[in-house]
Amino acid sequence: MCAKEIAKTENIAEIYQLKITLRDSKPPIWRRIQVPGDITLAELHLVFQRVMGWENDHLHAFAIGGIQYSEPEPAPYENDGEIQDENSVTLNQVVSGKAKFSYEYDFGDSWEHQIILEKVLPPETGVQYPVCLTGKRACPPEDCGGIWGYAELLEAISDPNHPEHDERLEWLGDEFDPGAFDLEAINQDLRDIH
Repeated sequence: MCAKEIAKTENIAEIYQLKITLRDSKPPIWRRIQVPGDITLAELHLVFQRVMGWENDHLHAFAIGGIQYSEPEPAPYENDGEIQDENSVTLNQVVSGKAKFSYEYDFGDSWEHQIILEKVLPPETGVQYPVCLTGKRACPPEDCGGIWGYAELLEAISDPNHPEHDERLEWLGDEFDPGAFDLEAINQDLRDIH
C-alpha cells in the first residue's frame, strides 16, 4: 500500500507515533513518525528506509516480542520456522502499550534501530500518513562499515590531515553534512512511496 492509498483510506486505523533511534549513534540519529496502526511490517520497513535515509539495498528484520519478522524470500538466514512473514502481520497486531522493538538493516554493517511506541492517537483530518514529525542528524552512508565505521568516516572527513581524508571524501562523492536533517524532503519521499 502506498502513502496515497493509506491517506485515502476512509476508516484509517488508530495512528501509532514511533520514535526510531539508530543504536549507538553519538550524537543520536533519530526520527519521530506517525503511521496507521494497520500498516504491515513490510510497509513499515519501506517507511523506515525513507525516513532514515537508507537505500533499501540490504536485508532487514524486525524483532518484536521475541519473534523475528522479515521478507519471506530471500530469508536473511535459514528459516527454521522462527521467522515470520512481515507481509502477513500489521503493526497493531504485534505492538501495543508503551512497547519497544528493534529493526536491523544490513546484516553486514548491522544498523540496529530501537523503536519506541510513544503513543496511539486518533487520525487527524487532512493529514496524510505516514508522516515524519521531526528528527535529528543525517543517516550514515550505506556500506560505510556500521556505526563504528561511520565514526571512523566522520573522523577522516573532518580532519584534512587525516591520511584517509581525500579518499573518504572521494568515496562519498558529494559533501556530506552529518548534522543535516531535511523534514520537507523526507515527507516528500513518504508521499512518493509506491
